[in-house]
Amino acid sequence: MYKPDPMDTTNVVLPESLLELTEQIAENVHENWAAARIAQGWTLGEKYDGEKKTTPWLIPYDALPESEKEYDRNTAFQTLKLVMALGYRIEKA
Repeated sequence: MYKPDPMDTTNVVLPESLLELTEQIAENVHENWAAARIAQGWTLGEKYDGEKKTTPWLIPYDALPESEKEYDRNTAFQTLKLVMALGYRIEKA
């Protein structure tokens, strides 16, 4: 049985500059997700239906409810924390 074992990043503190980057990454995560769904034949629908391939979230990021944005933000946040935990630095050119 599969037991997820993500790297522990609880002690990683992101600098303020990376916290600002989180929202941009979150939006891009959503854009990539939406592009993949559309390429797979998914369309906008009132509710999620895996059989009919419909989802209410094929809309621009800024139109998403906060609950959905939070999912993308968490992905971005955890990815940035992992990058830092692995010893990488992120600098704006």
